[in-house]
Amino acid sequence: MPNKLEFLNFVNMATFRYRWRAFKAIVLMLLVTVLMVSVFQRGLVSSRGDIQFERDSRMQKEVINYWKENQDKLAETKEEPVYERDIARTWDITSTNCSTNTNISTTESFNTLEQSFQQFLLYRHCRYFPMIMNHPEKCSEDVHLLIAVKSIITQHDRRDVIRKTWGKEQVIGGKKIKLLFLLGSSTNEAEKANHQKLLEYEDYIYGDILQWDFMDTFFNLTLKETNFLKWFSIYCGNVRYIFKGDDDVFVSVTNILEYLESSKNTKDLFAGDVLFKAIPIRNKENKYHIPLVLYNKTNYPPYAGGGGFLMDGPLAQRLYLTSETLELFPIDDVFLGMCLEVLQVTPIKHNAFKTFGLLKDKKSKLNKEPCFYKSMIVVHKLLPPELLEMWRLVHTDLGCALKSGLLGDLKNEKL
Repeated sequence: MPNKLEFLNFVNMATFRYRWRAFKAIVLMLLVTVLMVSVFQRGLVSSRGDIQFERDSRMQKEVINYWKENQDKLAETKEEPVYERDIARTWDITSTNCSTNTNISTTESFNTLEQSFQQFLLYRHCRYFPMIMNHPEKCSEDVHLLIAVKSIITQHDRRDVIRKTWGKEQVIGGKKIKLLFLLGSSTNEAEKANHQKLLEYEDYIYGDILQWDFMDTFFNLTLKETNFLKWFSIYCGNVRYIFKGDDDVFVSVTNILEYLESSKNTKDLFAGDVLFKAIPIRNKENKYHIPLVLYNKTNYPPYAGGGGFLMDGPLAQRLYLTSETLELFPIDDVFLGMCLEVLQVTPIKHNAFKTFGLLKDKKSKLNKEPCFYKSMIVVHKLLPPELLEMWRLVHTDLGCALKSGLLGDLKNEKL
């Protein structure tokens, strides 16, 4: 018969087995519960996800359809600005390959022309040339006034004086003013070898020279015009106004800004010393002689003297595209007048632009009167020492009469 100790051991063993079985049952129940909850949550999330996905897909389709419908409407009503068509975004001319137009040389009238006009006609179709020096960064900011000055490789002294005086880059009343010089290549081999290196160093110092690989001759001034207009259309969408002129003029930037402010609502602004009904010069001895073969009309269209004029940026871009529809003309400012005529834009004549000289009477005291210069926008023409001296006088404390009074005196002079 088992004793008391054995009985207690048996009881303890039975209790332990019972507790272990109960523990396993509880753990199993917990595992089953967790598994069921996980399956339920996954099903719930999947269901919600499907619903959300359907909503997102439906919304996306609605947005796409709405955008497509509105884009179609915009396409029907939107008028793209003329100057935005087919304009490159970088200078895309890399070759100077331009063959002679031999067909023109077979015409009867060709042999009657002077050699300079023959040369012009043989290469008239060559419009754009590679760039030797380029500064697109000049237009990387919002520029109120871009000053573009025509110059040639040897006239570094004129460029230097302009940088120190009226062409100085600055900000006036929050309006940025930038400067560029426009050049071609020299026609002289010695200049090509020596002056070109000096020009490269000049540009290294100042970074303000645009140079193209065409011969810098009188007839090629039109190329300087068309290549600049193309360059401007590519790089200068942020430029509001352009002053374009020669490197031997006196300019008052302050007066330019005053005039632009008073004309800010003028559409297609193009202002300067405008000639109306100018007659083509037929005298072969004259620098501006034009034979009937090149222009047989009685009068030129209205045009501004190339010594200095103002135009707004959007108009310059339209002029570029218009210039491509016309044959090049040997006189650059007349060619611009032809482009303006196509656009049906009449240039504005302003008495403060004196690009054909001051007075016919060269002995007049007004020719060297600083108060007169102080009232003007552009005066042509001054060599570097004269420009420096006049700039100094104009910016001293002058006791000048009112601008209107001085201009009244000017009207009494024999112009």
